[in-house]
Amino acid sequence: MNTQILAIAVAFWLVAWLVNTWLVGLRPANGLVAKAINLMIPLLFGVALLVLWEGVIKGFDVSKVLMPAPSMVWARITASVDILWADFYQTYMKAVLAGYAMGCGSGFVAAVIVDRVPFLRKGLLPIGNLVAALPVVGIAPIMIMWFGFDWQSKAAVVVVMTFFPMLVNTVAGLTASGNMERDLMRTYASNYWQTLVKLRIPAAMPFIFNALKINSTLALIGAIVAEFFGTPIVGMGFRISTEVGRMNIDMVWAEIFVAALAGSLSYGLLALLERAVTFWHPSYR
Repeated sequence: MNTQILAIAVAFWLVAWLVNTWLVGLRPANGLVAKAINLMIPLLFGVALLVLWEGVIKGFDVSKVLMPAPSMVWARITASVDILWADFYQTYMKAVLAGYAMGCGSGFVAAVIVDRVPFLRKGLLPIGNLVAALPVVGIAPIMIMWFGFDWQSKAAVVVVMTFFPMLVNTVAGLTASGNMERDLMRTYASNYWQTLVKLRIPAAMPFIFNALKINSTLALIGAIVAEFFGTPIVGMGFRISTEVGRMNIDMVWAEIFVAALAGSLSYGLLALLERAVTFWHPSYR
């Protein structure tokens, strides 16, 4: 046991905690300073967490099979960029993006049809809730049998996982506009499609973006889990399952890091786009 490394890590954590507590209490008048502080708080917290993780692993001499240190994971990332990129391209650029686009797009179209045809609201939505509750470990083998071992079967899993969250949220969003706004559209002699495009879909945008953000993480999880059941010798899920069997846990954490980074960036980009599209919403005023 290396008590010196552990003590340094704990001391750094405590100092970072105190600095973050001080930063949270600041109320700067300058907007740029306020944004910088808001960025610095999670950044400092993340660095402190990594330092504490490193100190605990090296301080208690934890085996790398149980939990590798962040420095070991970073060394694996820098030494395996080509492998990580190939896995990322296979899983995210092919399966996730294709399945995400098809699942969210078809869910939106289905929501408009459900809104237009009332009996589908009572017939399709309960089935949607049932299908949305199906475990991905049950869907993935079936999709692999139907669509093969390449990325198409993983995209099919992603479609199933993202379709119904988009459907349910969009249907709820299409009812968000008030009766006063709809009455105003009727006084202008607007038909159904004009009201839908100019009033109801804009009012539903917070719900739609909520589904898009939820699906951005669901899609990645679904594709990775689906690769556990069959894939070419490339892919994030394939690499995780293979390297676990070889006890290369640092490579597993490297893949987890890439997946977390991709999911976080996707979520962040959607959040920025949401702010630009729904600037009128009270939450952004």
